[in-house]
Amino acid sequence: MAYVISDDCIACGTCIDECPVGAISEGDKYSINPEMCTDCGTCADACPTEAIHPAE
Repeated sequence: MAYVISDDCIACGTCIDECPVGAISEGDKYSINPEMCTDCGTCADACPTEAIHPAE
């Protein structure tokens, strides 16, 4: 199950450098490509606003 980024995202960029497979895209609110996400959770651990969660 891929991770998702909620509206709490402040686009700080912390998660992009942490993603080992490059699944995160920049924007006003960042997004995670579910096809690329390996469900490692590294991005969620790095997020300062806790905006990244496993998809439901």
